[in-house]
Parts: sequence; C-alpha cells; structure tokens
Amino acid sequence: MSRFLRYPPYVPGNPQRRVFFTDFYMKLLSPDKERPANVVTFECPVNMTKFDIRNYLERIYNVPVAKVNTHIVYVAFKRDHKNMRYKPKDDFKLANVTLAKGQTFQFPENLFVKTDEQTTDEELIEEAKAKQKAREDLLKKRGGLPTWFGI
Repeated sequence: MSRFLRYPPYVPGNPQRRVFFTDFYMKLLSPDKERPANVVTFECPVNMTKFDIRNYLERIYNVPVAKVNTHIVYVAFKRDHKNMRYKPKDDFKLANVTLAKGQTFQFPENLFVKTDEQTTDEELIEEAKAKQKAREDLLKKRGGLPTWFGI
C-alpha cells in the first residue's frame, strides 16, 4: 500500500471522508437585452453539454429547468507589438436556461447601493483637489523638478 494516498482507503461501513467538487463552473450574467422573467443566462466552459448544465442546476442548486439553449462564443484573435497572434480570452459557451413553469428570476439591479455613511462624489472631488494641491506645493518646493528626478 502506498504511503502517499490522497484519501484514506475505502473500507465498507466506514463514513467516507472525501469531498467531491464539480468539474465545471458557471457564471451568472446580467441580461444584456430584455428577456422573459423565467430565462437566465450563464457563461460556462465549452466542453459543458446541455445535459451537464441541466444536472448542475437541478442537482446542486435545486433549480427546476425546463429547457437549455446553448451557443459558443468564439473570441477573435488579436496581434501584439511583435505581430504575434493571441486570444485575449478563451472561447466560452453561453447557456440560456428556461426555468420550469411558475419559476422566475430577477437579476439584482442595485447590488452596491450607496448608504449615508459612504462618501459622495463631491467629497471625492474635494479629496482629489487636495491631493493635487499637495503635489503642486511639493513641486514648487523642489524648484520645479519632478519627484521622479532625484536630487
């Protein structure tokens, strides 16, 4: 028996001490255009099938799914300064999931609502002006030399 086992060996009757994670991930996307209340859009890996998407949502999140429509978004190649081609992002699959009858989903619009305790735009502008004034004063003290020029 190897001493480098990742998990303890399986023994019938013992509780299992293994944790199994999914092989996939899905990212919820905000709707870019007007959609019905029972349609949700996800970004997922290209190798994930419609069956995998349905099982992922039904088994892990207990979301009843009526239909899954997918299409692959191919990301265009770009060229860098050496005229080498590269992809800035991998290709991905968009899944439009139609929820079962009677189920709706509302994407949260205001996730980051400002409260009274947070700073307002005017306060931020005043802070930026104060920092700029401090930089100008330091520049005058140095005789017009910028800070990156060491004396």
